[in-house]
Amino acid sequence: MATAVIAVVAVFFLAMGVYGLVAPAALIRPFRIVADSGLARTEIRAVYGGFGVAVAGLLVAAMIDAGGIRRGAVIAVAVALLGMAFGRLVARAVERPPAFYPSWLYFWVEIAGGGALLAVAGW
Repeated sequence: MATAVIAVVAVFFLAMGVYGLVAPAALIRPFRIVADSGLARTEIRAVYGGFGVAVAGLLVAAMIDAGGIRRGAVIAVAVALLGMAFGRLVARAVERPPAFYPSWLYFWVEIAGGGALLAVAGW
């Protein structure tokens, strides 16, 4: 069960990462951000693309417990997800996102993923 939870979160990060690398402007379009320069698309590729793929790789290493990293890696990714969700709560107070999608959908995905990872880590 724990490996399945880690795998689901890894697939989420891998999908986000590949999408960010291949179609950076499309990835951020739901947030009404326009990536109208190579510099902007490079940043999206780095932060959403490269980071997403790296986290997916880390979670794969956690699934096989390479070097005994499973628990620490899972907790680190869980905390990162919960940190993103916290940022969305701050935005709620300051910006008041007008609709459920995309901000609140991702908030709940981050809460669910972070909480599930903490649960499988026994934290």
